[in-house]
Amino acid sequence: MNPATVLDFVNLFFAGMLAGIEFVIHYGLRGPSEMLDDHAQLQLRQALVLRLRVLGIALAVLNSCTPGFWFRCAAVVALLTWIGIRVVGTVPINSATADWQLSAPPKNWKELVHRAERFHIVGVWAAMLAFALFLTAVALKLAVH
Repeated sequence: MNPATVLDFVNLFFAGMLAGIEFVIHYGLRGPSEMLDDHAQLQLRQALVLRLRVLGIALAVLNSCTPGFWFRCAAVVALLTWIGIRVVGTVPINSATADWQLSAPPKNWKELVHRAERFHIVGVWAAMLAFALFLTAVALKLAVH
């Protein structure tokens, strides 16, 4: 296996991890966490924000002549959408949440969280789309070899 193919699989792995994390948090964790009392819900959100802050994405377009190039380009657009959603819709609430006092959160904290969740759902599907597009690009590249 050549280095470019290895990098394709590494990229694919991390794109899949990102899509999986986004999916589980939005569809698995969000609902049950809303059933917790306010203090516990805020505590959970703070822990998630602090731990997931370190998540990052490294992406390289390896060769414009390889099969699947346009799928990679579309995946990059999906990742840029994910980043944009995070910067505009969820980073502000995550930063604010980390500083809230558990004993005295803002009176409208649930409203702020629900607003951010509207952005988050777009981010979830952008990450999943990026993974699907990267997967398609790698499959097309391997089909030629």
